[in-house]
Amino acid sequence: MRIALLILFSFFFSTWVKAQVDNHYQRSSLYFYYGTSGGNLRDFDEMLESRGAEELKNNYHTFGMGYQNRFNDFILGAEIYQNNGVGMNFRDYKIDYRTTRIFLNVGYSFTEEGKFHLIHYMSMGLGSLNFEMLQHREPESINDFLTDPARGYILRKNNLHKGSQYFGVFLTEIGFQMGYDLIFPPYEEVITLMSKFGYSFNPFEDSWVKQGVSFDNIQSGAFFRIGAGISLPKSNYFYRDASLSAQLIYGLHFTRPSELNQLLEQHGWRTFSGIPKNWGAKILGENRGNLYGVDLYNLALSNQASDVYEQTLNSIRIYGNIGKKLYERKNFELSLLGGLGYGQLRYSMLHLRKLDFPGLMDIPNYDGELKKGGLMAKPEFILAYAMPLSKKKSLDIIYSVNAGYEMPIGNYKLADLKMTQFMNGPYVQFGLGVRP
Repeated sequence: MRIALLILFSFFFSTWVKAQVDNHYQRSSLYFYYGTSGGNLRDFDEMLESRGAEELKNNYHTFGMGYQNRFNDFILGAEIYQNNGVGMNFRDYKIDYRTTRIFLNVGYSFTEEGKFHLIHYMSMGLGSLNFEMLQHREPESINDFLTDPARGYILRKNNLHKGSQYFGVFLTEIGFQMGYDLIFPPYEEVITLMSKFGYSFNPFEDSWVKQGVSFDNIQSGAFFRIGAGISLPKSNYFYRDASLSAQLIYGLHFTRPSELNQLLEQHGWRTFSGIPKNWGAKILGENRGNLYGVDLYNLALSNQASDVYEQTLNSIRIYGNIGKKLYERKNFELSLLGGLGYGQLRYSMLHLRKLDFPGLMDIPNYDGELKKGGLMAKPEFILAYAMPLSKKKSLDIIYSVNAGYEMPIGNYKLADLKMTQFMNGPYVQFGLGVRP
C-alpha cells in the first residue's frame, strides 16, 4: 500500500514540477483547523448496552495542519490531523479513542485568483487507531506500575507509538474548501480564513478490526472543519523576497531513558536500547531574511519487554519557530531558529495475548500507560542547499541539515519518575522538500 501511494505521489509531484516550470500563477499556504465528524461503533455499542451502559457518543473532534500550493488552477498539498473521541465512563474505567491520518491532497480551483477561493479536492493517505479503556487513576509510583502494569486495555492498529513509519491502511477523503483572504499591507503574506466540508472514506471493509470488533466507522463519516492560516500569493512578492517551503524530516535524538532502564532491569523487564529516531514535517516561511514556521515530529523507542508484553516510549513534539537567515551564497543558506512548543511523553506496556470481545469487556486488565505533557524550547541551526528546477527559479528542491538542542520547561514525570533528562538533549535532522 505504501508503494502504491509513493507511485501516486511521484506522478502528482512530476505534474506539479512541470506546472511550476510553466506557471503563471502560484500561491503557497500553511493552515490550521478544527472540526467535527463521527460514526457509530455498532458492535461495541451493543456490548455496552448489554451491560447496562450508554452508547459511545458518535462524534469526534479534529485538530490538524496542512500545507498547500496552487499553480494556475491545480492544487497539491498535504495534511496531518488527529481525531479525538468524546470519552465516557464505564464502571471504574474511561473509554476513549483517537485516530491519526496523513493525506496527500490533489484538487482544482473553481475560482480565479482573488480574495475568495473555492476548491474541490480529493485526498489519499494512511491512518492509525488507538482505542482504550483504562482505569481513571494512574499509579502514584513507577514501581507500582512496573510491578503490575495491567490497568485496562489499549488496542492499537498501525501503532504510531513505535514511529511514524507505522502509518498504514489506505484511506480517502473528498470535499470542498472555501477561503477568504484578509490583507494587511505592507505584508506580503495574507491571513486566510477557511472552511472544509466533505466525507471521509474507509474503502476496505474490516480493515480496522481489533479483538474481533470492527472499528471501521470511526475512520469514515461526514466532516466540517474551520481554520485559518498564512498564504503567500506570488503577485505579492519578487523571487527570493519571500517563500513558504515544506520538508519531510528524519532525525536522531542523542538521549537515552537511563533512569527508566534501571527500573525496568530491577523489575525483570527488558530495557530500551539505542537512541530515539523521528519522522516529521517542517514548514518554513521567509520574508526578507526573517523566518517563521512550524515543526511537527514523532520520536519513539520500542521493544519486547517480556515474552507477553511489548513496550513503547513515545514523544510527539510541535514547535512554533521564528528566526533569521544569517548567510546566503550560491544556493547555500545558513539560518538560526528559536522554537517554543509542546511535547507529550507516553510510556505504554501492551499485553500480546489479550482476550477477544466480548470477554475483554469483563476481564479488561491487560495493558497500562503513563503520560505527561509540557512546554519545550529549542535553538536550531539550519544548513540548507536550494537546487532550482528551472531557469525561472520558480521551484527549488531543498536539502537541509538541522542541528539543535531541546530543553523541557517544567518537570516531565511518569508517575513519580522524572524524565527531564530524556526530554533534554541535542539532535540532528535531515530534510528534503520543496520551496515554490
